[in-house]
Amino acid sequence: QVQLVESEGGSVRVGGSLRLSCVASGIIFSAAAMGWYRQSSGNQRELVAMISSSGETDYADSVKGRFTISRDNAKNTLYLQMNSLEPEDTAAYYCAAGWSFTTQTMNYWGKGTLVTISS
Repeated sequence: QVQLVESEGGSVRVGGSLRLSCVASGIIFSAAAMGWYRQSSGNQRELVAMISSSGETDYADSVKGRFTISRDNAKNTLYLQMNSLEPEDTAAYYCAAGWSFTTQTMNYWGKGTLVTISS
């Protein structure tokens, strides 16, 4: 059974930083494409960042230069370093795993963690 467990989010001031992590089990983590998605109130879930099994990355335009996705295959852990946070970054953040970085099709999802940015 595949499990993706996100770290606890939190409330951060505008301009602050936060690092999310996601621990995966029941999956060959090193072979999976991993991603972070987010969903804010009233909006559809959107891709934030994705990393392939070989380390290739892709980011939403809204987070380029501010967020960094990384992975530690030895720890089966995915990270999202978020800097220069803005109120628009407030959302539930979801970790996801799939088998195609090209199609960005995700097969497994975490339960999500809430990130709130306050002014």
